[in-house]
Formats: sequence, C-alpha cells, structure tokens
Amino acid sequence: MKTHVCLAADTITANRSLSGDHTIVSAGGVFELGFFKPGNSSNYYIGIWYKKVSVRTVVWVANREQPISDRFSSVLKISDGNLLLFSESKGSVWSTSATSTATTSASGSVEALLLDNGNLVLRADGSSASTKSEPLWQSFDHPADTWLPGSRIRFNKITKQSQILTSWKNSEDPAPGLFSLELDPNVINSFIILRNRSQQSWTSGSWDENSNTFSGDPDMTLNSFFNYSYVTNENESYFTYSFYNPKITYRLMMNMSGQVQQLTWLEDSKQWNLFWSKPEVYAYCEPFSSYNEKSLPLCSCLMGFEPKSPRDWNLQAYSGGCKRKTPLHCENATSADGKQDQFKKMATISLPENMLSVNVETIARCESICLNNCSCTAYAYNSSGCSIWIGDLFNLQELTSSDSEGITLYLRLAASEFKSPKSNKGLIIGVVAGSAAGIAVLLGLIVVVILRQRKRVTGTGKAVEGSLVAFGYRDLQDATKNFSEKLGGGGFGSVFKGTLPDSSVVAVKKLESVSQGEKQFRTEVSTIGTIQHVNLVRLRGFCSEGTKRMLVYDYMPNGSLDSHLFHDTRPNVLDWKTRYQIALGTARGLAYLHEKCRDCIIHCDIKPENILLDTELGPKVADFGLAKLVGREFSRVLTTMRGTRGYLAPEWISGVAITVKADVYSYGMMLFEFVSGRRNSEQSEDGKVRFFPSWAAKQISTAETDVLSLLDLRLDGNADVQELTRICRVACWCVQDDEAHRPSMGQVVQILEGVSDVNLPPIPRSLQVLGDDQEHIIFFTESSSSQSSHQRSNNTSTASSQTKSTTSSTISKRSEEEHQINT
Repeated sequence: MKTHVCLAADTITANRSLSGDHTIVSAGGVFELGFFKPGNSSNYYIGIWYKKVSVRTVVWVANREQPISDRFSSVLKISDGNLLLFSESKGSVWSTSATSTATTSASGSVEALLLDNGNLVLRADGSSASTKSEPLWQSFDHPADTWLPGSRIRFNKITKQSQILTSWKNSEDPAPGLFSLELDPNVINSFIILRNRSQQSWTSGSWDENSNTFSGDPDMTLNSFFNYSYVTNENESYFTYSFYNPKITYRLMMNMSGQVQQLTWLEDSKQWNLFWSKPEVYAYCEPFSSYNEKSLPLCSCLMGFEPKSPRDWNLQAYSGGCKRKTPLHCENATSADGKQDQFKKMATISLPENMLSVNVETIARCESICLNNCSCTAYAYNSSGCSIWIGDLFNLQELTSSDSEGITLYLRLAASEFKSPKSNKGLIIGVVAGSAAGIAVLLGLIVVVILRQRKRVTGTGKAVEGSLVAFGYRDLQDATKNFSEKLGGGGFGSVFKGTLPDSSVVAVKKLESVSQGEKQFRTEVSTIGTIQHVNLVRLRGFCSEGTKRMLVYDYMPNGSLDSHLFHDTRPNVLDWKTRYQIALGTARGLAYLHEKCRDCIIHCDIKPENILLDTELGPKVADFGLAKLVGREFSRVLTTMRGTRGYLAPEWISGVAITVKADVYSYGMMLFEFVSGRRNSEQSEDGKVRFFPSWAAKQISTAETDVLSLLDLRLDGNADVQELTRICRVACWCVQDDEAHRPSMGQVVQILEGVSDVNLPPIPRSLQVLGDDQEHIIFFTESSSSQSSHQRSNNTSTASSQTKSTTSSTISKRSEEEHQINT
C-alpha cells in the first residue's frame, strides 16, 4: 500500500485543499479521505476508506464516472460554497452541488468535515460537529456501493426518487455497475435488488415491526449483532441500521455479481469475513449463461456463446454474461447463404425470466412464431402451452433429470453453430472409435464396481468409512415409505426413519426450504461428511436433486439426550454412571473437532438436543448445520448464525468473532443440566424458578456444601461424589466470562478421564448470585435486544425497590455490551 501524507486535520477549508498524496483523517482515526487508484487502473478518484484496516477498502467514491489521470495536478477544494474536484486541466469534474440557497444562508464560508462514521459533510465554517441541524450536503445522501451504519437507504415520496447503493462496474472501475439495492417504490418498507435499474432479481419482502423481520428473508432481521430501524412520514421512508458492538468493523455493500453482502473485518487473519449475502446464487451468471451448483466454475456460457469479458470471467465476475459467437442469420441482411437459424434443445433447465405466453396448439407452430421474430431468442412448449423469450435470457439454472420443475428449452442459434453431417466414411470411423471407447469405459466401470464391492464391509451393506453415497430422491422416498415415520424436526426441516435395501436403518433429514436450508446442507456435507469419530454421528450420504436436499445419517435408536434428561415419561432415568460417560464421550467428540481435524471445526450449537445416543447409550455429536470451519492459520470466525438461547457464550452475544471456546461454554452449560436433570432455568421442585448454574456455582464455592444436594432428585443421591464434584468444577471452568480463562476440550477430556485435576475456578460474573436472598436469584439468559437480558424470579413479591435498585446497578458488563448500540 502506498504511503499517504496526512494533513493534521479532519477538515478541508477555504485555506486548506487536498492534492497528491495528502489525505484527511476523521477525528477518531477511523476513516481517511484522499486520492486513490483502484487495482492496476491508471485512473485516480477521490474516495473514503478505513484508516485502520490494513487492506485498502473504499466505502465511498466522489467522481465515480469522471476519473482523473494526475493526482498531483488535481485539487479538491472549497469554491463558491461547495466542495469541488478540479482536474489537471483545471476543469471541475465533481462537486457537492449544494443548493445556492443553502450555501448562501450559511454564515461565512463553508468547510468539509470527515466524521468517524464515514460521513463527509459540508457545513458552515466553525459550526459544531455535534449540531443537530442538517448539513448543507453529506456523502451519506449520495452512497456508492457501501451502506455504512448510521446512513440511510431512503425513498423520497415527494420527488419519487430512491437513494440507492450501486455496484462498481468492476474491481478497477468504480463507475456504476449493473446492480443496485434500493427501496421498492411499490412496497417502500421492502428492499429490492435491480439489474440495470429495471429488472428485479431479489426482494427482502416487507418489514414487520411486530416481529422485527423481513417477510421474504428471515436472516435479515433484528438480532444481537445489528438493529434495523424503519421510519416513514409524509416526506420520505427510509431504513437505517446500527451495531451493538462499535469495536467491530462492519460494512454492507452491493457487489459486482448482484449480491448484497455484509462483511466484518478480522484483524487476526487480515481479511474481510462474509457475514451473510443475498441472494444465494441468483446474480452470478447471466445473460446467456447458466448456473450449475455441482460444477466449477459455477457459471458457463450456453452453446454458441462466449464471455463478454474474458478477463472478468476469469476473475469469476460473471455478471456481464455471455455474447453470441456468431450473429443470427436474421440479423445479417447481407447474408446470401440461404441458411436459416436453428434451435438447440436444452433439457431440464429452469424457466428464464420474462417469458411471453403465445396461444398456439402445436410445438411446430410455437417454433415458427419464434423463428419469424428475429428478437425471439428461445421458446418452450409443454402442458402450459407455448412460451417465447425476447432478447437476453436471464436466470438460467441447470437441473437434474428427475427435477419436476425443469423444462426443455429451445435456444436460437446461427446455423453455422450446428455441425454438418459427416460422410459415410467418417461415420464408420466414428462408430468404430466410439465402440472401442465404449468397451474401454465399460471395462473401467466393471473394475471400479469390483473394487468398490471389495471395500464394502461384509454382511452390513454399509459403505466404507470416509465415503459418501449420493442417493437418488426416489431411493430415499422408497426407503422412508414416502417419509411416513417422522422422528423429529427443526428449523430447517424434518427427520424421518428409513430402511435401505441392505436392511440398514437410517435417519433422513429432509430440508423443507432450499433458500433457508442450503447453507446448512452444504455445511453438514463439508464438515461431518469428511470426518469419522466414534463420538460423532456418521453421515452416510446425501441427496441433491434440483431443489431437493436431504442428508442420510446412521440411525440412533435411543434418540437425543434431551429426551432422557428432561422428560419424566421415560420409564428408566439415566443413572449417574451413564451420564458421566455421555459427558466424557461428548467431550472427546468436541476435542476431535477442535484439535484433530485438518481444519478446526466449531460446532456452534452444542446442547442436549444435538447429542444422539446409540444402542449402548453412547453419545454422538450431531447437527452440524451451524458449524464453522476455521483454517489452522486462523483462530477466529464471525458467524451470523446463532446457536440456542441458554448456551451462547458472552463474546458471541456481543457480536465478536468466536473461537472454539464458544463450544466450550455451551458444553459447560450442558454439564449443569447433566447434574440437575432439568433445564438450567427450569422451575424447581418447590415451585420457584432458579437459574441452576448460578445456584450450583455458589454451592460448590462453599466448603461445607454437600455436593450431592445438586444432583437430580430422581437419582436418590446415587452418584460418585468425586465424579460429581469434578463435573461441577469443569462446568464452572467452561463458562468463565473471559474465553481465555476457559479450558480447551482436550483439557476437559483429561480431567474427566482422571488424568489431571482442576481447582475451583472463580465464579463467573454472569453466574454470581446478587444479594444475600437466595430465594431471589438473578440469572442471565440470551434474548433479543427488545427484551431485558436479566429476568427475576417472580416468587418474591417482598423484594424492596431498594433491593431492585441495587441489583440493577450491579448488572454485569456482559449485559451492557449486549445492549450497546452504535449510533
């Protein structure tokens, strides 16, 4: 990165201009403004970037469409009540264009100030930065491709104009590109992504203030990381957002491929981490290219087409799409070869956008109508009738042959794109060569089958460990008797019992919604699908046909741990010896994920529901849909997906990048439930609500406490006191507020195996009992920002207001961080 000379100010005034390598920096050193050159371009622009981020990341550009070539001969200065950029030829190429009424009403001259939120404001010279009056002009009203916290995406109801984010043209040209994010003028509490400001490619759905969610995208919602606010009045409607943790660097941008992305800066790895992106795959290709999730690259030009920009295509920037290799015959008025355009048959393709229906009764007539219209580029004919497409084809996706949503599309091409029939001699040679090749392939397949059969475990029909089977949808439909025996369900779908042809019993997780479950599907296949351990559930295979996504696991006959710990309806209660072995086995599985795999895996959702029990009640860690892979060169990862309330580590709630210690915390919270046999914040036998970890932490800190008093009453005190003490101490160690003070899962295994011992750790602040009244216990639960993070037991109406005041004043820093909003 080239060194810039920083002026000793955050302001450009009538007496202080900007040129060459000089920059200004916001008062807190967060943002910097100056001349920059994107990539290998020879052009220069005025932009704003993060000062403390080591990788130059530009968030705003002034002269997007009018670059300059010489930054030393160009100058950014105050002139005639505005901020102007003059090029090397002394001509004005960009201006703030504040109205003359506004600038003349400002007392004296004006100045441009760069704020710590990334906003460049034009204001009256000498006015306070904290003034609530509107600036004469501000960059927040003219965003480029980045939406910063505190700025707005708005719709002006008077002028009917939208304030939009527009992608860069490419990585070396910040001029407005193909895609924009803006408010839907028809549903102004909804975001949309448009291509060329006309064709809609995605919508968030309308904002629901009651649920704080967008109807079309539940991921884009108010949570513990960020907060959306929607404001509407007679003049305008707008969204703004803020973050709870100001120490984290966030940005939301409209990228060149048509995705809106939210990213966070990870200083440890010196890179931007993708927080979430929408839409999933839509805008990668187009026009005249198709998307195939099972191939690399993901996009490919249709037959007869080639990339418009091979350079961008090689950089995986597909939004420019493809162009014809050969012009259509109907477009060439001088052609005299007499050849007519033809149609290429493309089976199992998703419907392209913007189809037109034509009322004809035969496919021949449908083809004729398209052929006689030179603007018609494709047609389809099925039970719904004749459909044609005029102009570019967008949103093509290759599907599998079994997908019911696929159609056969006939693509218009020049006749020269079709090969001429070969001579009989050539045909004979081709047949002979083809037959030889076919025989070779057949022999190869036979060898492969034999080898694979040898790798089968005899008598079981199970594939060898380390391999995954790609099941067909019909196979799993038959195995589960059309998904008739449901074992359970969750946020992404349902689980069904099935029996494979080799009589082995499996559990089939059927994802109900591809849009919401695609990430979970890919994550599970890429994590648990590549590893094997006795304490990890085994993924047998998967199904990915069109929009159908399923995962096939070994069947666990004893279900999940929660049904044994918390449900009194089971005839046999888990004895202490079994509980201890389940705790140890779970720790071994997590230690393997954290320390033994090629890439460290953070499970992100450890809880009793995700611990399955085999025939011998051996534990298997399951449900890796939220898991995160962390390369061994990195230590942290930021994830938008949250685990389960009651098991979340404090650093995760406050929005920072997490480590494996987030799993350690969840495991510790689960250990308390092993001991008590009930949910941590469940009502006690005496009818009072206590937060068990708080009570247990206080009890074990008292020397004379009988540790058996913490034990599940259903066990009648039948437990090994040494093991019980060990587990309680490990639990308190695992849930320390500071992740650095928690053990690794490898250390936990050693302690539970009796190899090493653990002294009593300090009681975490979040578990401390506040006050001497043990019947009035304050406990912490993870909740949305619209709710209180501290809940009180409702059984003590005698608590005085003074006690409540004292309690309120001692709320831990953890809770304060959760509710801090970066405004």
